[in-house]
Amino acid sequence: MANLECLLALFNINDYDASMDDKSKVAIVGIGETEYSRESGRSELVLTLEAIMAALDDAGIEPHEIDGLMRWSVDTSNEALVAENLGIKSLNWFGDISQAGNVGAALVASACAAIRSNLAEIIVIYRGVNGRSGRRYGSGVVTGRQGQGLGAFSEPFGLLTPQHGLAMMTQRRMYETGVTSRHFGMVSVTERFHANRNPRATFFDRSLTIEDHQNSRFVVEPFRLFDCCLETDGGGAIILTSLDRAKSLRKPPAVVRATAQHAYASSRDYTDTAAKFIAPLLWSRAQITPSEVSVAQIYDHFSPFVIFALEDYGFVERGEGGDFVESGQISWDGGALPVNTSGGHLSEAYMQGMNQLLEGVRQIRGTSTSQVQDVNFSFVDTGIGTGAVVLEPDIYG
Repeated sequence: MANLECLLALFNINDYDASMDDKSKVAIVGIGETEYSRESGRSELVLTLEAIMAALDDAGIEPHEIDGLMRWSVDTSNEALVAENLGIKSLNWFGDISQAGNVGAALVASACAAIRSNLAEIIVIYRGVNGRSGRRYGSGVVTGRQGQGLGAFSEPFGLLTPQHGLAMMTQRRMYETGVTSRHFGMVSVTERFHANRNPRATFFDRSLTIEDHQNSRFVVEPFRLFDCCLETDGGGAIILTSLDRAKSLRKPPAVVRATAQHAYASSRDYTDTAAKFIAPLLWSRAQITPSEVSVAQIYDHFSPFVIFALEDYGFVERGEGGDFVESGQISWDGGALPVNTSGGHLSEAYMQGMNQLLEGVRQIRGTSTSQVQDVNFSFVDTGIGTGAVVLEPDIYG
């Protein structure tokens, strides 16, 4: 019966919500990252190991205690190789998730399920990438499909990288809702303001004005240069374990209150993001409303999608996101919902959602360079609806 219960929990990986008893709860207990650069001078494996060792030191956990590893499917450092280099005694849980860069929250959901099911006790989720000096996302080398699958209907016609297809969807949503390029620019300007407070950020010492944004060249219309995420070399890692174990570790735990993920819906309209479908699940599982969230990290591969996420997750009504951003509501400095407080993908680093997870934990701990006061719930989206996590402080005694 015990094995059956484990399997049932495993295959209901999204059934992780606020109603669980304390012994079933999982927390993020360690975070680590390398510096972010254009030329790391190290392999992706070395970046991965550096980030994991930093996370272990942060948590006060020894490498041999790890028994689970998870990664992005596009990560080049497989779990067995990482385990060997870390000196892990027994790797009892491992895996990756496809969908290219936008799977961070889905990995968290799977790790939570494994820990709840007693399939692993301590799981590390890692990302190490030479995204500037090595395989550059902007070139299509990582995300291209070489004319296979759905790529057979798009790539021969010039839609070779994510920004090509997403630009078309953005143009249509601009027509439908009235959102403008200036609204997109205010996302970029606000995130740069946050990055200017963050010494780790790529653009820590470079400011950005709305005039800079509006005068920058188009990359793929309507995406201007400063609407597009960085290309980054770097590594990041987070460590998860049971809340019971977390209470004895070095840093305050960021408790995973709820998770949800989404990959496909047959009824999805062209201008809908996956956030429209994941939102009801997430808020129901978290047993909160969007208005109760204190701070948000949103996957900002392109700045318009911060606005689309705000609308489709229900933080604001559809068509109101642009004005919400332009009025300063996503700024750390007095905004109703500060967003991407470390600078995000646009101004800190493009780590495919890993740096959003790291910042979400820092906001719970109270250690962000743009710290929001009295955080009750920290929201992290790692793909505009492909996955999201709600974190909270340990209030469970």
